[in-house]
Amino acid sequence: MGRIPACKQPRRVDVIGVPITATNMNDCLSFIDRNLPAIKGSYVCVSNAHTCVMAHDDPVYWEVQAGSVMSLPDGKPLSVVGRREVPSMDRVTGPDLMREIFAMSPSRGWGHYFYGDRQQTLDALRFSLEGAYPGLAIVGMEPSVFRPLAEGEKDALCGRVAESGADFLWVALGAPRQEVLCHELRGRVPALMVGVGGAFNVLAGRVPEAPRWMQDIGFEWLYRLVQEPRRLFKRYAVTNTKFIAYQLTGAKRRKGSR
Repeated sequence: MGRIPACKQPRRVDVIGVPITATNMNDCLSFIDRNLPAIKGSYVCVSNAHTCVMAHDDPVYWEVQAGSVMSLPDGKPLSVVGRREVPSMDRVTGPDLMREIFAMSPSRGWGHYFYGDRQQTLDALRFSLEGAYPGLAIVGMEPSVFRPLAEGEKDALCGRVAESGADFLWVALGAPRQEVLCHELRGRVPALMVGVGGAFNVLAGRVPEAPRWMQDIGFEWLYRLVQEPRRLFKRYAVTNTKFIAYQLTGAKRRKGSR
C-alpha cells in the first residue's frame, strides 16, 4: 500500500504524557463510519492505565501509541482525567466497540479478519458472532503463533488479509505486542487494524465480563483481579500505583524529550 490518505483525526488529550483520543462511543463510531476508506492501513489502540504507564516509561512504545489514528480511552481512569479538558469524553471499551461495529457491518458490507489467541477461542468466537450478528462477514481467522513474526511472516499475513477483502483486522495478542505489530504493519494492510487484547475471549463467552455497574464506576479492574489474581496482581499493583503517582506529580512525556 501507499501512504495512508490524510483525514482530520479526533482531538487528543494528555494523560500522564500520553496522547489519548478525547472521544466517546458515538463519536468514535461516527468517525470510523465517515472515514473508513481513508484510515484503512492505520490502526486503533484500545488504551488503559497499563498501556499508558508502559508508554510513559518506554519512548518506543509511546511512539506506537501516538502513531495510531485513535488511542481510545478503554480504561475508566483515562476518561476521568480527559473529561477535565473535554467533558464529552467517555470510555470506549474493546468488547463494546466490536459489538457496535459488528451490528453496523451487514448494512455497510464490512468484512472482518481476526488474528490472535488460540484456535479454540476463535472457534468459540465464530460460533458466538454468527449467532449474535446474522449476516456478519467473517472473512478470516487465524491464531497467534505466540512469538514475534519474522518479516516474511508479516508479509504473508498482510497478503492473506488483503486477499480476504477485510475492512477490519482485529488483533488479540495483548499489550504491547498487538499495538507494536499494528504499528509495524501500518500502511501494509488494506484494513483498519484494532488491538483488542482479551476481547476475543469475552465475546466468545469464555471469560466473564464485569457487570456494567462495576465498569461505570471504574472497578472493572477489581472484578478482573478476582477472576485472574495470579496473572493480574503484579500488573495492577505496579501500573495502577505508577499511574496514580504520575497523575499526582503531573508527569509529562513530550515527543523528543527522551
